Amino acid sequence: MASRIAQPRTSNPGSKNDLTIDGQIGSPASREAPPQAPPLRDRTWETIQKKTFTNWVNNKLSVKHIEPIMDLYTELASGEKLIQLLEIIGDENLGRYNRNPKMRIQKVENMNKALAFIKQRGVGLTNIGAEDIVDGNQKLILGLIWSIILRFTIADISAEGLTAKEGLLLWCQRKTASYKPMVDIKEFTFSWVDGLAFCALIHKHRPDLLDFSSLDKSKKHENTELAFDVAQKHLGIPRLLDVEDVTDVPKPDERSIMTYAAQYYHAFSSLDKVETAARRIGKLGEAAGQAWGMTNEYERRARALLEGIAHVQSSWTSTFSGYRDAKGALLEFEKYKSTTKRQWVSEKRDLDTLFGNIQTKLKTYNMNPYIPPAGLSLADLDNAWNALVANEAQRKRNLTKYISSIKEEIRTRFADTANGFQATLNGISQKLAGMNPDLDLERQLDITHQLRDDLSALSASFTPLDAGWRECEEAGIEDNEYTIYTVDDLRFDFGLVEQAVQKKGAFISNQMVARQRTDIPPEKLEEYGETFRHFDKDNSNTLNMVEFKASLQALGVGVDENEVEPVFQQMAAGQEEIGFEPFVTYIRSVEEDRTSPDQLRASFKAVAGDKDYITEQDMQRSGLPAETIQSLLQVIPPKAGVPGGYDFIAYLQNVFSE
Repeated sequence: MASRIAQPRTSNPGSKNDLTIDGQIGSPASREAPPQAPPLRDRTWETIQKKTFTNWVNNKLSVKHIEPIMDLYTELASGEKLIQLLEIIGDENLGRYNRNPKMRIQKVENMNKALAFIKQRGVGLTNIGAEDIVDGNQKLILGLIWSIILRFTIADISAEGLTAKEGLLLWCQRKTASYKPMVDIKEFTFSWVDGLAFCALIHKHRPDLLDFSSLDKSKKHENTELAFDVAQKHLGIPRLLDVEDVTDVPKPDERSIMTYAAQYYHAFSSLDKVETAARRIGKLGEAAGQAWGMTNEYERRARALLEGIAHVQSSWTSTFSGYRDAKGALLEFEKYKSTTKRQWVSEKRDLDTLFGNIQTKLKTYNMNPYIPPAGLSLADLDNAWNALVANEAQRKRNLTKYISSIKEEIRTRFADTANGFQATLNGISQKLAGMNPDLDLERQLDITHQLRDDLSALSASFTPLDAGWRECEEAGIEDNEYTIYTVDDLRFDFGLVEQAVQKKGAFISNQMVARQRTDIPPEKLEEYGETFRHFDKDNSNTLNMVEFKASLQALGVGVDENEVEPVFQQMAAGQEEIGFEPFVTYIRSVEEDRTSPDQLRASFKAVAGDKDYITEQDMQRSGLPAETIQSLLQVIPPKAGVPGGYDFIAYLQNVFSE
């Protein structure tokens, strides 16, 4: 049957829809990914592919004596030729369409009808729209025709569950296996360059048409021409390719070779009935063996799932020994749901699928359906599963209810302890604030001592408070509606009350001292008391040596650095701290205007800036009257070796006969 070879036009690689074409079809056994095209710089493949596809289309159109197309890129634009092609190869009438359309919208309508039919036949068309074909997008037109060829010519060429391409390749390999090493088909490109693969396919089925043993592998043009000529004249296979399209290109176009090789398959299919019958029997035996293995697997996995479900439910108890036990059980339950349960969910769905696959496989070969052993049907699995779900819900309710009740107990127990503690503390604070000032000091001091004892007894409550707070934290209790107090709140408030009691006791003790020291002016006594209380950091109504030294400095009492410790030790009488009374006595003794040698020596030294001599300027800075300064300069001898210096130490030794 003759066909017209159309001359290709220049492609348009810059088209906005120059996208990858999904040439897959619906059946997994015939799904074929488009081969990779050569680099864009070499467009030979596109020229050959256009020629091959054009010839293929014309060959199909000739069945209905439809005028062939000359340019694949432009003559499909109206949609008419594409619809006519699909009606022929699809053996179905597509209904009314626009004949000889002139307007673009009519062409698009035709094209949409054609594309809808293609998709209906299971051809996936990714990124191909009616407008792309109407506008002559070359890349997408080639992809569309390839998808049609793949679906209607190559898709039914499958073997052993392979894709269309793999099925066609396997068919070619099997038919030419006895022609190795002369013919070794590995793909649909270079394996066909010398023409021997085509000759071998012809010779395998019709050895009377050519003498394969006389062929020379190096004569690729002659071999290819022989195969094309014999195929066209004796087998009715149209010449879709020219010899040079196979022999004189860097790499033959894979799609073109596949399209042409598929014609051989269809031409020889009638000669392969016996082989097909044997293959069917083999598939039946294979299917039966696979079904047997699948049923065994189903039963094994179904039993394991049912046993696991029964075992886990038997381990769920309804009694708990406390919060930690219940919480641990809840955590274990949640872990079970996120691990084992999810595995079971997946396994159950896999079993559902496996069971369905078994029945499908058996039905495919008209075999009797599979009936599982008693207790292993899908209904049995569903019943066990539904019971598991119900028991899980009950398990969760039991755990959460128990944990909620335990948390409630923890809340109320802590709240009762905290509220009682605060009430007792408030009572102590009120007693302190309400102390009658008209009571004698001794009675007031007794009351503060009693309050201090009450606080000491109350502090023991921190042990249960801390324990209760830890329970709340372990139980994740962040809010407690029964109390506003935290342990930190209570500890802080307790510290304030304790400090207030200590200060009150110290104040009363100091007042008792002040009452006895009638020799000290009230304002001085108040100053001493304020200083003492300020440096009594721990509210013990005593000062250690560091606090004592600081208080002296605050009062402006000039004491030599080396004299502080001896003075403190003398007052402390072997203790580490001194009370308010010895403190007042010492300060008063220092500030009294006595003329003891030690006191005068310390005074001179203070005015002299801690030097062992004094100058006129030192005395002026101290605020001494000018007359007093002149009198002292007349009686104090000069300091040897110190110009302007006066030796007050020698003067005092002389005056007091030391």
